Amino acid sequence: MTTLTNALTAWLAANDTASVREAVKTIHPADIANEIGGLPADQAARLLTALPPDRQGIVFGYFDAPFQIAMAKALPRADLAQIVTAMSHDDRADLWKRLDPAARDALMPALAQAEREDIRRLAAYPEGTAGALMTSDYATLGPDETVREAIAHLRREAPDAETIYAAYVVDADRSLLGVVSLRDLILADEGARVADLMQRDPACAHVEDTKDQVAEKIATYDVLALPVVTEGRRLVGIVTVDDALDIARGERGRRLVQFGAAAPIGGGPDLDLRNSSYAQMFRVRVFWLIVLTFFGIITSTFVAAQEEMLSQVIILAAFIAPIVDMGGNTGSQSATLVIRSMALGQVGLKARDIWFVIRREIPVALSLGVVIALMEAVLAWFSKGVGGDILLVVGLAMAACTVLGALIGALLPFAARRIGTDPATLSSPLITSIMDLLGVFIYFGLAYAFLGHLLVD
Repeated sequence: MTTLTNALTAWLAANDTASVREAVKTIHPADIANEIGGLPADQAARLLTALPPDRQGIVFGYFDAPFQIAMAKALPRADLAQIVTAMSHDDRADLWKRLDPAARDALMPALAQAEREDIRRLAAYPEGTAGALMTSDYATLGPDETVREAIAHLRREAPDAETIYAAYVVDADRSLLGVVSLRDLILADEGARVADLMQRDPACAHVEDTKDQVAEKIATYDVLALPVVTEGRRLVGIVTVDDALDIARGERGRRLVQFGAAAPIGGGPDLDLRNSSYAQMFRVRVFWLIVLTFFGIITSTFVAAQEEMLSQVIILAAFIAPIVDMGGNTGSQSATLVIRSMALGQVGLKARDIWFVIRREIPVALSLGVVIALMEAVLAWFSKGVGGDILLVVGLAMAACTVLGALIGALLPFAARRIGTDPATLSSPLITSIMDLLGVFIYFGLAYAFLGHLLVD
């Protein structure tokens, strides 16, 4: 624990909440959460309730999901209700979804009617959609308001709005008409109408859009918040840029886990070094290792069956590892490039996109194959002094594995998308295992073709 954490716990033990509040008065909520996040949940809960009420919900929102649940169980119902009330609308809806039914039933009566209705509405949308991501903390204006009236309106709404840098203009039915920036309001004449200043028909997301579509729109239109609408463009919420950053950060982490052969099968939470249980860490990782072990067994069995060839041309054994490794390496390179292009929206499942990737990859793969094969042959000749027939087998096998690895790596992500699987689940170790198997087939196939005459009858 840090010096500050030790001091906070000491003050708490002495019931000196005044010192606790004074110590954290100028500290950012994220740093406060980091300070007390390493404590046991019950102790962290006590420290949290010692903070000023208006900061409790903000700090609580910075804890990760498992720790929030643990703290929620440790907090008295009244204290938890106070914290939930102070949280942003989208964060408390997320917390509500994570609570078990008994905790929900205990919490709901302690909340005000407005908070109960807001939670029910936001929690009703499917996970991963714009509706589930959005918050109802936003500012609205009427089209006929003057600038003077609009600024006064925003002053009243500011304490409850997540952002007032953009205000959304709606009609009597809450249909989205436009958006006006706080900057434009401040610079405009006080008698001007909002309708004359607003940007009409702004970019927006539908409640059923996926989180990736929402993040992409925020990035494309470079906005601080994206309005979320239902049919008829009725405004129901906004998704802010910090939510989009969380989406992108989580997506990067998920893809890294998947590409490293540590992805849960059939859905479920991604592995997390800090929060995943021993059982979950073991179950997910052992599945992938078992799958890869089967590939290894098949590969090793095939190599062992080539005893006669290896006994006659023992030098062949020295080149098995570099040849099969090269196929996996080039396959991983190609797959990574294609998955990145898919994530950026540069290629999709259309036939012309697949053909574009093939056209781009074939000349590169052939060039790589020739260069790597020549380099391997030269190094083999200088380092091991092998003859021309061996060099031919090694060079051709290296070239074939390089080209085949690149093409398979480029096409596997499309195959994954076609069957409805995330391309990132075609992890680097899995591609490597596939190419290990194909590599030994290619290598010994060429060996029998060019060196078969050396075998003793």
